[in-house]
Amino acid sequence: MIEVSDGAVSAMMPGHLIRRLHQISTQVFARRIREAGSDLTPVQFAALDAINQQPGVDQASLAHSIAKDRATVGAVVDRMEQKGLLTRVVSDQDKRARELTLTDKGRRVLAALMPVVADLQKEILGGLSEDEYRQFIALAAKAARSGDPANEN
Repeated sequence: MIEVSDGAVSAMMPGHLIRRLHQISTQVFARRIREAGSDLTPVQFAALDAINQQPGVDQASLAHSIAKDRATVGAVVDRMEQKGLLTRVVSDQDKRARELTLTDKGRRVLAALMPVVADLQKEILGGLSEDEYRQFIALAAKAARSGDPANEN
């Protein structure tokens, strides 16, 4: 049983803490990205990074890569294409698939924002020591992998 000396028991439950950290993460990301002169969302940044790592990736694979549903990724890709950050072309192998590649502008935006996003990570978990930070990352990654249906056998 979870023991709490002050406040609601739910405040110390993993689901609540994960939700709070997500709120903090999103707020810090939005503020820092805005200060850097961009309006990119966390999902758009993740998509840019994934496309940069896998030029020509199709939208369905991108959705899997960034753990979003296809409809969400479709809308994200639409917005990023309108911003001139990527191109979308019909696949030669599968006419139903759309392959994504960053434009020069997309690569420049990603390169400019990557250090900003790297720096804000410590701010999200500001109350942790270096050791605690590394331990948190290892445990969160382990929990995410074990909870991912794609990892089930």
